[in-house]
Amino acid sequence: MHSKGHSCCCSFEDYKLTAEWLLNHTSHRPKVAVICGSGLGLLADGASNKQTFKYQDIPNFPVSTVAGHEGCLVFGTIEDTSCVFMQGHFHLYEGYSLCQVTLPVRIFKLMGVESLLVTNASGGICPDYKVGDIMIIKDHINLPGFAGQHPLCGPNDERFGIRFPCMSDAYSKDLQRLALEAGSELGCGDFIKEGVYCMVSGPNFETIAEARMLQILGCDSVGMSTVPEVTVAKHCGIRVLGLSLITNKVSLDYSREEKVNHEEVLQISKMRAEVLQKLVSTMISRCQQQSINTH
Repeated sequence: MHSKGHSCCCSFEDYKLTAEWLLNHTSHRPKVAVICGSGLGLLADGASNKQTFKYQDIPNFPVSTVAGHEGCLVFGTIEDTSCVFMQGHFHLYEGYSLCQVTLPVRIFKLMGVESLLVTNASGGICPDYKVGDIMIIKDHINLPGFAGQHPLCGPNDERFGIRFPCMSDAYSKDLQRLALEAGSELGCGDFIKEGVYCMVSGPNFETIAEARMLQILGCDSVGMSTVPEVTVAKHCGIRVLGLSLITNKVSLDYSREEKVNHEEVLQISKMRAEVLQKLVSTMISRCQQQSINTH
């Protein structure tokens, strides 16, 4: 039942089967989904009436292989809003196809999810950014997509979305505004930024020449995830808010001695976990509120 490696993707029937399996095994009917980035699995801690499924127990689900990614789907409630958290997500560098990386998003769509909050740990390229800043993603650059590694390659299934989706508004402006407001109410205004996220496939951290190239392209931060899920969410009509935790400064200077490592990334994630959890919880209730008001 479990696909590994680059075996191609699920059919609509497979997605449906997984969504129905989950709907039959939980009474939760999530409206908001949250993808927890590296070291950010704690975001689900604020939810009540939790129900947890290990990825390996869910039909058709891939299994996470990276430290800091737990590998569970957690259903729960935050302030009367039913939501689902992905603790641990999938990456190109683990050897998954982009179809597998984005599979959960389509399952969320079939379960009735309307808004997606994606979080990640990323390296700061913008000179004004400090370690521990939270960047609201206003736009992205999909470098693997430029090179043909794109989750919408292959036949298009009209039941999910159109062949050529517009990505100029991939990140909901309303949700960005709500996140900025929530951030200043929580007293985090000083370290909340807005910027452009760039996805590279990884798994190595960037060379200095690569980092300089990304800076010239207008990237404020760089990471190895998020963009495929956002692309598929936009394709199937889910609103998206992206939050990027700046866990290290990307080196742009050959004379600098310090080197980035994964442990440091997880350490900073821990430090900001509480703030992010509050921000995400606030956003979950406001997402739903706003959605009700606009319907």
